[in-house]
Amino acid sequence: MPMPGLAGGRGAAEVLRPLVDTVCGALGEGARDRGGPVPRGGPDEVARQIEQALPDVLPRSGTGEHEALATVVHLMALGAADPAEALCAAHLHCPPLAVAAAADLAASALNPSMDSWDQAPAASALEARVAAALAAVVYPNLPAPDALVTTGGTESNQLALLLARERAAGGPRVQVVCGANAHHSVQRAAWLLGLPRPIVLDTPAGILDPGAVDTALDQLPGRPMVVATAGTTDSGAIDPLPAIAQVTGRHGAELHVDAAYGGPLLFSSREAAKLDGVQSAVSVTLDLHKLGWQPVAAGLLAVPDGAALRPLAHQADYLNAADDTEAGLPDLLGRSLRTTRRPDVLKIAVTLRALGHEGIAALVDTVCDLAADLAGRVERHPALTLYAPPAISTVLFRPTAASDEETAELRRRLLYEGRAVLGRARAGGRLWLKATLLNPHLRSDDLDTLLKLTTEGTTAR
Repeated sequence: MPMPGLAGGRGAAEVLRPLVDTVCGALGEGARDRGGPVPRGGPDEVARQIEQALPDVLPRSGTGEHEALATVVHLMALGAADPAEALCAAHLHCPPLAVAAAADLAASALNPSMDSWDQAPAASALEARVAAALAAVVYPNLPAPDALVTTGGTESNQLALLLARERAAGGPRVQVVCGANAHHSVQRAAWLLGLPRPIVLDTPAGILDPGAVDTALDQLPGRPMVVATAGTTDSGAIDPLPAIAQVTGRHGAELHVDAAYGGPLLFSSREAAKLDGVQSAVSVTLDLHKLGWQPVAAGLLAVPDGAALRPLAHQADYLNAADDTEAGLPDLLGRSLRTTRRPDVLKIAVTLRALGHEGIAALVDTVCDLAADLAGRVERHPALTLYAPPAISTVLFRPTAASDEETAELRRRLLYEGRAVLGRARAGGRLWLKATLLNPHLRSDDLDTLLKLTTEGTTAR
């Protein structure tokens, strides 16, 4: 077998081009063979197909590059829950833009590692510029906002609590206060960081009540951190940020906003007001692999001033020796808790340049409009019940006559039959189907099909 080619270097294009052609062909064939948003048959059938096509995942002799790509990529596409399919709408799992995926190929080919400048000269400079620009979207009109590129909301929330812990060093331990609607990563981060168990406030209306926050802070010494959510996982609800910011300010508490889902609303002149008050936060989580159409991973933690990131400073002589830093080589270790990390900023930078602020805003507005349209159709449908008008692009609904058990079974049946991928959420004491609309290419008849599938077997259609 000939020596395999390398993705980088001066001959990379000639090596990669035929391989990429094979990948594209396998992706197309796999999608056609799947024939829907998800493979039919459920977990056992998918596992059987994988085992049948790959009886030995580590053969003694290789099959060659093109055969391996064609076989394995076809299997992945055949067995994918493809968010680009109209009826795949369960999670905050977006269909990535083709231009972003193409840029991600370049990142993989060049393979910069973002832990030292001599491994990523251009990528490190690009990351600094892009991070500052996105931080300025969150914190406009401030002189030096900054952001860290992360793997997503979980890492960003953990970093936010870590920075809060370090700011409080020498004083009382940070006590986190959050709502029951907060992402599970908040409680997990407190556990990982050795912080007290968060005080979790009931959120019967699906959002954090400023009055409940006020009462909780009355009983806490020191400088607690309140975590508010702008776009909950279950329903996309947005906590009342201006009122919560007022309460935290009055108590001298800190505010962190988990806007992993809702953060990109800030690009839209029409939708941005939903995040009023976010600028009062000491840190803000965003995910561009949700409402930003990026391949995973594309998270951010924004802060109003880059000086807030100084507690993350770390020194390892082989990466950021003091004399190298003094001589002008950028120190990258303080930009993450990870050492080796991909240049995820590249796909983000390409997308920002390709679409611009207005282009991203148009995508945001489109999916919000689609969610409002779907919610309206549900409200008018005699066999369906809507939970609440969507705050962003998530719609909760259910067959009116169905029990919780029947609603859960309906979701599983559609999934196993390969016909639709819907999420599930519990709200108001009931189980709901969840449609998270992140595909800006959805059409009116796609929404009709979704409602038809969820009313099969009911008395009114």
